[in-house]
Amino acid sequence: MSSTIETTANQGQHIILWSKTGCHFCGEIKNYLELNNHHYTNLEVAGNDGLRDVLEAKYGIRHVPVVEVGRNGTYTAFLETDLEGLAQLLAQEAESAQSSATVI
Repeated sequence: MSSTIETTANQGQHIILWSKTGCHFCGEIKNYLELNNHHYTNLEVAGNDGLRDVLEAKYGIRHVPVVEVGRNGTYTAFLETDLEGLAQLLAQEAESAQSSATVI
C-alpha cells in the first residue's frame, strides 16, 4: 500500500519513502518531510516481501527507511537515518534542478 502526501515545496522533485508502520526512524523522516512541506510517496513494506526484494535488488538491503530523491527517472538513494544528511541531499537535488533549468 502506498500513500502520497501533497505539498508545494520543490515542485517537480520526487521523493519516495520506503517505510513500515512502527518504524521509529521512518516516523522521524515522515515528520521531517511534512514539516518542511516536501511532497513524497510512501511505500509501506510491512507484509510485502516483494517491495523488500526490490530494495535488496537495488541497494543490497531489506531494511527501512530508504529515501529516494530525484526527477525525470533519475534518483539518489539515502540509506541513513540522519536528518541533516537528508536535508543536504534534498537541498543539493533542488539546487541541481535549478541549475539545469533553462531560462527563456
